[in-house]
Amino acid sequence: MGVCFTGAPVAGAGPAADSVPARTAFSLRTPLGGWGTGNEDQPRTALSLAKLYLADYAVRHGDGADLAAAERAIRYSDDAAADTLGARYPQAIGAIAAEYGLARTAGGYWGTASTSTADVATFLLAKETTDPGSPLLLWMATAAPTAADGTAQNWGTADVPGVIGTKWAWSDTGTAEVASASFGPGFVVVAHTTGGTGEHTADVFAGIAAAMADTVLPG
Repeated sequence: MGVCFTGAPVAGAGPAADSVPARTAFSLRTPLGGWGTGNEDQPRTALSLAKLYLADYAVRHGDGADLAAAERAIRYSDDAAADTLGARYPQAIGAIAAEYGLARTAGGYWGTASTSTADVATFLLAKETTDPGSPLLLWMATAAPTAADGTAQNWGTADVPGVIGTKWAWSDTGTAEVASASFGPGFVVVAHTTGGTGEHTADVFAGIAAAMADTVLPG
């Protein structure tokens, strides 16, 4: 059984948002509306979620030679592939931010870019609703069990019932940070945690529970 809203999610955080630890920013979007924690608009390190913006630009504005690198950047979270795309399209992240109205997204090099969970959710919902044939969604749906650097890709928003595809992200140095972004039939869920994958996954489910508690029911 997947995530199912019988009404419209509250726009912005409702009272139940306090149940999600501040270490995590969380956003859920459906065509009916959106829900998020109070920090969902906070710019955070984009990590490998920036590869979503980079690959989308390369797919739509590049040439066929970019497809293999774009696929590896999404399915395997391959940094080398992302570096190849970034060198060819240094303007990509800024262009995608402008196109999709991602006000909290900035940066040239993907590895130092910033974004918010709300921006990633807005972007993925737009892809799902207006460009459902995008290779980006196919690659998320066929992500490899193990990333190019050996990291397991089986945690976070990927564990939400009904999810079809996911992009994971994590820090390699410094403070531990992880993020994940997933889509399913009629919904998108994104989270970013200062912490590890266990904390992240627990906070994702706290966010799902809070969003459902704050849903506005018909009548």
